[in-house]
Amino acid sequence: MSIYLDNNATTKVADECVEAMLECLEAYGNPSSMHGLGQEAKRRLIGARSDVASLLKAQPQEMVFTSCGTESNHMAIFGAAALNPDKRHIVTSQVEHPSTLLLFDHLEKQGYRVTRLDVDGEGQLDMEAFEKALNDDTVLVSLMWANNETGVIFPVEKAASIAKSKGCLFHVDAVQACGKAKIDLSQVPADFLSLSGHKMHAPKGIGALYVRRGIRLPSLFFGHQERGRRGGTENLPGIVALGAACRLAMEEGHEARIAFLRERLEKGMLEAIPFARVNGGGAERVCNTSNISFGELVSEAILDRLDKAGLHASSGAACTAGGNEPSHVLLAMGLGKKAESSIRFSLSRYTTEDEIDRLLGILPGIVEEMTRRMQ
Repeated sequence: MSIYLDNNATTKVADECVEAMLECLEAYGNPSSMHGLGQEAKRRLIGARSDVASLLKAQPQEMVFTSCGTESNHMAIFGAAALNPDKRHIVTSQVEHPSTLLLFDHLEKQGYRVTRLDVDGEGQLDMEAFEKALNDDTVLVSLMWANNETGVIFPVEKAASIAKSKGCLFHVDAVQACGKAKIDLSQVPADFLSLSGHKMHAPKGIGALYVRRGIRLPSLFFGHQERGRRGGTENLPGIVALGAACRLAMEEGHEARIAFLRERLEKGMLEAIPFARVNGGGAERVCNTSNISFGELVSEAILDRLDKAGLHASSGAACTAGGNEPSHVLLAMGLGKKAESSIRFSLSRYTTEDEIDRLLGILPGIVEEMTRRMQ
């Protein structure tokens, strides 16, 4: 039996999302068409937009459908820069997702100054340094809500409030937070928020960007769709699946159950392997993510043995997996060599207690054998 514990890379598509997609494929009209089949498609589009907005406590007209989290991030960042072309300074952190960090590298080559804030040993942001980094030339602050490798949550509400008091636009990458943490944009003064469907049981190829009402975001593609902000016929099957995923995420109780399983995993691991360490364990985290280092062992060797036993986890972000460099997130946290021994276990609503117990029954033996060989 295969056990999947890499849900921060992607998730199983929920049956509810598949059903919504199949219904939509049968009602195949174009939402821009005026005939009955087109208007049925438009009704589904409107309903899904409302579902996504409800998850975020936002307004439906504030949601723009995109292809993924990366596109949403780029649309927000490029858009913010275009709205204020005279400002050339951006503030972010050292531990953001590659989709934003690589874009900021590009913008630096275009003459922007980028301040990348440090984090402490638990992955937490220094809010005093954050406030000092903002100045009259700062066009945008872009921060994660929850880190994709450690699950550590940044104080987004406080950061957004500080940014707004300084006259800066604020973008939050909530790809790993949606469906795992409560998000209320009526309380968080963010201007932009990115999310991705395949991180929350919708299929790959669908995402969304929240754009605060009143911000006239420049067009990404020209056309009338998405209020002129992203032209092109909508990916309606993906959109209705994302709406279904958001309805699932609003169900009560699943976050507490996942958190219980995560705590069971960590407690059992630390008891069985005395030198194991939970990276970011002293910080507030989303319910499903556990990043554990195993002393001097090499994570790729552990993962290979787990994979052969039918247990699937990862050493970090899927976007950088396969490279030879250790995690930039863990290096920023000061782990040094231990960054190469770390494994990320990320759970979902479909993870079971039996699966966690099976992991706890197999991994300590693998670690013990590898440790013995090193001696």
